[in-house]
Amino acid sequence: MLDTVTTADVLSASHLGKRFGDRVAVDDVSFEVAPGETYGLLGPNGAGKTTTIRLVCGLLRADQGEIRVAGRPLGTTATSAKKYIGYVPQDIALYPDLTARENLSFFGRLYGLRGRALRHRVGKVLDLIGLSERSGDRVESFSGGMKRRLNIGAGLLHEPTLLVLDEPTVGVDPQSRHAVMESVRSFGAAGMAVLYTTHYMEEAERLCDRVGIIDHGRLIAEGTRRELVAQLGERDRITLAATGDLEVLADRLRRLDGVDRADVKDGQVQVLAGEARRLLPDVLDTAERSGLSVRSVEVDEPDLEAVFLHLTGTALRE
Repeated sequence: MLDTVTTADVLSASHLGKRFGDRVAVDDVSFEVAPGETYGLLGPNGAGKTTTIRLVCGLLRADQGEIRVAGRPLGTTATSAKKYIGYVPQDIALYPDLTARENLSFFGRLYGLRGRALRHRVGKVLDLIGLSERSGDRVESFSGGMKRRLNIGAGLLHEPTLLVLDEPTVGVDPQSRHAVMESVRSFGAAGMAVLYTTHYMEEAERLCDRVGIIDHGRLIAEGTRRELVAQLGERDRITLAATGDLEVLADRLRRLDGVDRADVKDGQVQVLAGEARRLLPDVLDTAERSGLSVRSVEVDEPDLEAVFLHLTGTALRE
């Protein structure tokens, strides 16, 4: 196990820049990831996510900027910082003619694990990624989703402080994708810092505590989903279909703290608010006290796709 990390941020990236000839791949990118936080880099293919990841892991040398992992400066030769990182690349990095256990044992030895400690970590990781029952099978017989999970397992063997996942669900079936996402959710809950790149909106919304939107090599916005949506000036919407005096209900709802507007439209009451789900119990209680019978309730929240469209002028490109 690695030394305890006392720094406030597990990862700190400041003003990173990287060129390939005349092309600017990463342009003045800065962000931090705290212990127990899952930070998502959201952007289309070619936006600069993978280059940023490779800089953060010390696989590429930055043309400018500074990276610190667990408080230690990181570069292409900085082994003291790299030992805190578990890197899971976008491409499968496994030996197909070896079994799952043999693959993990091999990578564990690269991390310096030996003997009983190695066997313990391999067994624990196999349990964690749900492949214990297939541990003796060759990887060539695995589905794409199983290979993805084993790929993640290889990055967990040395109990990293920072787990870096580059598009870990690309090319897998929905069931395997769900399994991968549930695993990632558990890592953050256990206190691990996770840096997660994706071009899938729903993954960023479901997994990430904060999201950085990257496009054309620049980090154009970051924050929680709620903070990013607030940049649009849009509000959540609650729509109630009910039997009774809708105008009376709308008038009473306008007096609730947190309600911006309440109007009757098309035989329904529509409520605009900053945090609809928090407000919903009060809305339903007001409807009941007003003598109305609620038939249905719908909550509509602005999502990251609306934010991305607003910031870039285009939908998320594949």
